[in-house]
Amino acid sequence: MGGDATRVMNLVLEGSADSDQEELDTLTLQLRERLLELDIDRAELNRSDGAPNGSKPGDVIALGALAVTMAPFALRSVVRLLETWIGHRPVRTVSITIGEDSLELQAVSSGDQRKLIDAFITRQGPTPPLAGEPASGPPPESGGGTAEGA
Repeated sequence: MGGDATRVMNLVLEGSADSDQEELDTLTLQLRERLLELDIDRAELNRSDGAPNGSKPGDVIALGALAVTMAPFALRSVVRLLETWIGHRPVRTVSITIGEDSLELQAVSSGDQRKLIDAFITRQGPTPPLAGEPASGPPPESGGGTAEGA
């Protein structure tokens, strides 16, 4: 999935056990503001596919869902922001989907999660490294794990 075309990354936030819908909505808007500080094209609240009876299609916004449009070079900085952001918020997971590829970030950081993140970014195509990081290359040989189901 290389090239210079823009990509749409769908994000879904899942709050902690004691989070309510209002808190999740606030967290989603806060994340959107942080994302807009990066070099991305757009970060929009994601529309829900299923609308309640009596509502117009496209009127329902899915709680905790964002669609981020960006150039491929912004992928690494967006994922790193997400990884850091959830560690300091009452968010249990952030699910990331680009096309058919997905990754679930959890609020706990671990070496295994880092490997899954690096593999996910590598699968999306070449991206320049952030300052202080080595250039992305092939993922390290680690037994062939995937990011799905993380």
